[in-house]
Amino acid sequence: MDDAPRLGLPLEWPEPSADCGVCQALARQRAAAAVRNDQSRVSDCNVEIRNHHAGRRRPGRQ
Repeated sequence: MDDAPRLGLPLEWPEPSADCGVCQALARQRAAAAVRNDQSRVSDCNVEIRNHHAGRRRPGRQ
């Protein structure tokens, strides 16, 4: 049997870029999800905000 997984503390909420409409929309969605206690959506929004300006390439694209 494998050892139990070790989970760290949750990451801090990322700050959305003030001059980016997409980031601001995600921040509003995140706030609404937090009010509904929808932690899954809060996490999804945080990931999207974090990655929005990361400049990562999608697999299969040049």
